[in-house]
Order: sequence, then C-alpha cells, then structure tokens
Amino acid sequence: MVVKPPYKILVVDDEPDLEPLMLQRMRRNIRRGQYTFVFARNGIEALDRLHDEDDIDMVVSDINMPEMDGLTLLQQIPKVDPNIRSIIVSAYGDMENIRTAMNRGAFDFVTKPIDFRDLRLTIDRTLQHLMEWREALASRDQLVALQNELSVASKMQQSILPTHFPASPHYQVFANMEPARSVGGDFFDIVMLENERIGMTVADVSDKGVPAALFMMSTRTLIKGAAIGSAGPGDVLREVNNLLYEDNETEMFVTVLYAEYNPVSGEFVYASGGHDPPLLVKPDGSSSTLDLTGGIALGLLPDLDYRQNSVILEPGDTIVLYTDGVSEAMTRDEEQFGLERLRAAVAADTGDDAEAANEAVFDAVSEFVGDNPASDDITCLTFRRTERG
Repeated sequence: MVVKPPYKILVVDDEPDLEPLMLQRMRRNIRRGQYTFVFARNGIEALDRLHDEDDIDMVVSDINMPEMDGLTLLQQIPKVDPNIRSIIVSAYGDMENIRTAMNRGAFDFVTKPIDFRDLRLTIDRTLQHLMEWREALASRDQLVALQNELSVASKMQQSILPTHFPASPHYQVFANMEPARSVGGDFFDIVMLENERIGMTVADVSDKGVPAALFMMSTRTLIKGAAIGSAGPGDVLREVNNLLYEDNETEMFVTVLYAEYNPVSGEFVYASGGHDPPLLVKPDGSSSTLDLTGGIALGLLPDLDYRQNSVILEPGDTIVLYTDGVSEAMTRDEEQFGLERLRAAVAADTGDDAEAANEAVFDAVSEFVGDNPASDDITCLTFRRTERG
C-alpha cells in the first residue's frame, strides 16, 4: 500500500531555535496537509522516535550533533526502515562530511544557513522519489510483463530529475529527458557550487529497466556528493568511478559528461567518461564540438584518471550536452538524426533563452523521426552565457 500525504518528517538538530523556525516557515505546507514534522535533538533521540513511530517517511538531519552525529545516524536508519529517505543539513564548509553522508545513503543535502525555498524543493523532490519508490515496491509482485517494469523504471527516473533551474543574470540553463518505451537510464542534474559556480551532468546508464534506474539514482547521488569541494570535473569522475566499481555486482556502467561553469571568469571546464562531446554554438550560428578528454565509461575499471578540458565562453555562446538518444534518433528507414541536424536546431534559435533552445532540439528530433517509436531515452541540456554575463 502506497502512503499518501501528509508525509511525516523527522527533523534532527541540536539547535533549539530550529523547531519553531521550521514550523513557522513551513506553516503553509503544514496547513495544506502536505507534511507534518516531529523533532529530535540528536541521533539517539532520532532513533527512539523512529522505533516508536513507524510512520516517519523522511529524516532531515544535521551532521554535527552531540551523543550521536548525523553520519552515524545515517548508518542506523536502514536498520529501522530501509525505505526512509534522508536529507543532510550542514555548513557549506563541511563538504567532506557532506560527501561522506551522500556515500552513506543520504538522498540529498542542503547547506546552512538554510534557504527554506531550496529546502522545500529538496523535500518535495525527495518525497516524490519516495512515492515512486513505494509504488515500485508495491508493483513488483504484480508485474506480468517487461513493459510494466519499464514503466516503473521510467517513473523512478523522472522523480529525481530537476524541475526548477537556477536563475542568474550571467547564464541560462535548461534540460529535459523524454524516456523511451524501453528505459535506458538517461539522467541529467544541476548542482550549485561554491563561488557562484554551477555543475552540470548528462549521463546514460547501460542496460534497461529497474536495475538501470537504480544504478542511475546511485550515480546521480555520487556525482552530486563528489562535486562538492572537488578539484574539478576530472576529479569528480575519478572518485565516482572508483565508488561505482567497488559495489557493481551487476557489472553495469554509465557514460557521463560532467562540467562546471564559473560566471566570474566565463570558464567552462568539462570531463567525459565515454560520453559524446559537448557542442559549442556561437551567436552567429557557427558551431563546433569540444575536444573529448579520453575517459572511458564509469564503473568498468578502478583507479582511472579522467582528464579535463576548458573553454572560455563569450556572451551569447551556447553549450549543448546530450545523450546518444538525440544524435542516434532514427526514422523508420534507419536514418540517424546526427550531429549536423543538432547543430542546425540550436543555431536556429537566436534568442536569449536556454529553454527555447532546448525545446528546439526536441522539436527537431520529433519532426525528424516522425511516427517511428523511440528506441532510447532522449536527453539534452542547454547552457547559454547571456549578454549580461
């Protein structure tokens, strides 16, 4: 049976002012019956709550607390209920602990001082994933055909994809993923980094169905955790590759393009793990693919180095990250969409809106393939440095 709202959220923090502040800032959501809150001052109190109240859906926990810290609590939560989702809260300077928390199973994180708008979005995204996960568990016993499993996997995919994109006077970013009937495991993600930098990921997991969706979610969490405080995209892919390889009994792998943009310098730094190269489109419509960095897909071999390249973006420049579901989309005659049509679709959009450029790509692919069913997920992320950047 899938639990519906209101969801019960356990907040664990030793700061006495957080409880009234949380209740005040979240009062509208509470009044609407979206979620309720209970509180604990440390990990030991939190475990007592979890044992006494079996209807807690999510834990939002600080890391640094007396008696039992958040990292130790993360290890104990699955012993009480493996389906509870956790969000970690910590100071931005505590990046090493945040990365450890993500690797120990935290679904997401927010940083102090808490931006309650960001906290709401993070809670809602986590609860959406939790709902889809529970539906998947409830449906597993009733699956009678592969298509049912693929439908579950598709919902799991969609539940973790960002639906809100950063607003900045320096750049525009937008992304979308259209799942195929046969789910392949595409995903994209965006993470805000120190000093106003932004991290962007587009990836494609091997295999299909629920296993691919689970591997995808693990990869997304690891990338987000590794991006915090890293030395750059190459360092992120190296760390995530080793973590995926350590626990990869299914022998799956994932191709990844991870990039970071610095709005102060205009530098776009990227590294590839077996993924298609980024496409750079200039304001006059000319375009070129950026040089590949030579890395292989993640999860196959340990201790690999991943080189990174960089380019300085000028105002009006657009970067397109995509999966092979775009470039290899086919007509019934098996003609592929190809890179040239991708170039033309982005170049035809002369505005200052990354979302419009992204939609132009999907429209072009849809028009090209016609009524031929998609055989792979189609994922595209467009990033544009604005004239104000």
